[in-house]
Order: sequence, then structure tokens, then C-alpha cells
Amino acid sequence: MKKIIAVLVVLTLFSVLLTGCQSSKNKIGDKTIVVGASSTPHAEILEQVKPILEKEGYKLKIVVYNDYVQPNMALQSGDLDANYFQHKPYLDQFNKENKTDLVSAAAIHYEPLGIYPGKAKTFDELKDGAQIAVPNDATNEARALLLLETNGLISLKQGAGLNATVNDILDNPKNLKIVEMEGAQIPRSMNDLDMAVINGNYALQAGMNVSTDAIAVEAADSEAADSYANIIAVKSGNENGADIQALVKALQSDQVKQFINDKYKGAVVPKF
Repeated sequence: MKKIIAVLVVLTLFSVLLTGCQSSKNKIGDKTIVVGASSTPHAEILEQVKPILEKEGYKLKIVVYNDYVQPNMALQSGDLDANYFQHKPYLDQFNKENKTDLVSAAAIHYEPLGIYPGKAKTFDELKDGAQIAVPNDATNEARALLLLETNGLISLKQGAGLNATVNDILDNPKNLKIVEMEGAQIPRSMNDLDMAVINGNYALQAGMNVSTDAIAVEAADSEAADSYANIIAVKSGNENGADIQALVKALQSDQVKQFINDKYKGAVVPKF
């Protein structure tokens, strides 16, 4: 009986060891890249690189998120290999606030921020005390305030720049009420707003195009065009991995550039 038990123990240990080795081999040999993304335009752009990556032996799995927090938390925890939805100033702020260790692997595109009409269709129609919504995350709020300043609606304290908040508004001739809202909620609230500054991806999801529907748009040569390019983010140390480099190369291909230009007509601008 003791001999039988000993044999069973050895066989069990061997089975566990074999399974562990097999799992490790499967993990090492797994060439699936899991990327979190906003649905528009990021997931749409990622769909275009699937056949390119397949030629390099990789499969691409896209996980769609509808907010700006979960895709970074999932990346930090290892549930994602990369994500594609944000610009570097936002990533830097997120790292600071959440003690995460995420970095940019490459810049892919830029989405011009726009001021969109609500109840007021032109700047001249804005009444005293009119409500204008801006994104409530730190980096996009600063960007929105700078765009309002560029169009003469407010003026900001000197040097506020990319760190501007509503507390930096120095002059507000029409006593505009700046309504800070979660970016994804702004397009759904347009009937209650006089105007709104909307992120490019959320505008696209709502069926609006910055080239045709916005009253004012960030200039292509503005500080924002360089500072707010959307990036591929990864955990620090993974940016030079073969899988991430293959993903970046595919996204920065001529094929993808052509797709972006043809589909988004200026609402999304390649940065490569």
C-alpha cells in the first residue's frame, strides 16, 4: 500500500510539473497582443492592423472601454499588453495620481479639440451667463480653456498654459459658466448647454466631425497638436518588446495613414 501511495504521489507531482511546463510554454508561445481602446476612432484604427500583424505571426485582441480610467488600471494589472486611447499629458497625470508606471511606446494620431454649438450657434449668440461645458480631467480641461481663450471668450492668467484650471480664468466678459463634466457625458448633454468643448473621439462617437460641425478647432500648428498626440501606452519596461514594436510598426504604416485620412477627413490626423 505504501508503495502504491508513493507511486501515486510521484505521478501527481509529475502531472503538475508537466502541466506547469506546458502552461509556461503556451504563455511564452502565445503571440496574441491584447490592446484596450476607445471605440472610436482607436478600436476602428486597430481593426486595420489585424491583417498586418497576422503576417508577422501575431493575433490582435481589442478590448473596448468607454472611460479613461479602466484601460490604464487594466494595463497596470497586466490584463492588457497595451492601450490606445489617451495622450501623454493625461498619462503623466494619471501616473502621478494613481502611482502607476505606464509609458508611451509611440505617438499615433492627434484629434483636434473643437467647440461645438448647443443652444447657441455662434459666439455672438452667447448670452451673459451662458453655459459652456469642458472635460473635467486636468489635462483636457486645460486644453479646452486654452481653446476658449484663443477664441476670445475668456483670458487666462499668464503662464497657466497646459496646467490651466477654471481658477486661472482672469477675464470673463460674458460671465460664462464653465461646466466641468466627464468627457463622455458632454455630447449627451448638448441640449442643455449653450456650447461645449468636446474631445475628438467622443465627438466622433456622437456623430459629429470637428471639420464640419465645430465652431472653432485647435490649430494644426498649435502647442496642443504636438502635446496631445494619442499614444500607445504600455507598462514601463515593455516598450521595446517585439510584440509592441510590431504593433507600433503596423499602426504607423502607410496603409493605416491612408485609412485615417480617408475615413475621418481631418477629425483624426496621423502623427507619423
